[in-house]
Amino acid sequence: MSATPTTGDLAWVLIPLLELPGVQHAVVATGDGLVEGASPGLERASAERVAAMTATLHAAARAFTTAFTDVEAPRLAQTVVESDLGFAVVVPAGRNTTLALFAAPDAHLGNIAYQMQVQVTALTRAMHAPTRRPDAATRP
Repeated sequence: MSATPTTGDLAWVLIPLLELPGVQHAVVATGDGLVEGASPGLERASAERVAAMTATLHAAARAFTTAFTDVEAPRLAQTVVESDLGFAVVVPAGRNTTLALFAAPDAHLGNIAYQMQVQVTALTRAMHAPTRRPDAATRP
């Protein structure tokens, strides 16, 4: 699969994930379900559905955890859905951002989870980097 992202300013974070064996698609989404980046081959309508469902899935996972623990607003590390077609993995990726991917049933989830965290760290750094200002020596 080509690892060239097709949509969104944050799609660069998907490139290393799409190179992992078994990873089929990935999406960077806002917390309110909008696409910030998507993998090639994933149609726009599908990417938008994934982004919207990612927000819903995380809200349900938080509510589910709260129901068991009575802890309001638990911080999720990851949410995994397993089916006969493979695994959907969603991780928080900074403030109001999530990273989601779909992998084949025989994919190595431990390696995928680790690489997702590496990319979340890179994304978080990029989103919190200070705005560059022109160097005083280059100003007229």
